[in-house]
Amino acid sequence: MGLKTLRKQKWFKIMTNMYVMVLTAFLIWMIFFDTNSMLIHQELKKEIKKLEKTQDFLNKEISKDKKIIEKLSNKEELEKFAREEYYLKKKNEEIYLIEYEDSLKIEIP
Repeated sequence: MGLKTLRKQKWFKIMTNMYVMVLTAFLIWMIFFDTNSMLIHQELKKEIKKLEKTQDFLNKEISKDKKIIEKLSNKEELEKFAREEYYLKKKNEEIYLIEYEDSLKIEIP
């Protein structure tokens, strides 16, 4: 296939058209090399989705914490929480911690 027969091909005429060449160069530039390229947009969309998931999780945690704060606004509940979680005690009290073993297994022959 010589150069003359190649020039007569329809696809070669279309590809060597100046407008097609400029449009192809423009698209390649916009997709890969521009500061606002499609690749950067895809990365930013992924990051936005990740941040939205994190935001949803944190909003759920905030609502849980608000419920706990409302519950602890009562003096008796606050004292119960302090005793159970931080093992706090009053002046003349003694605390005994009882630990249970979960590995109690009964073997039946």
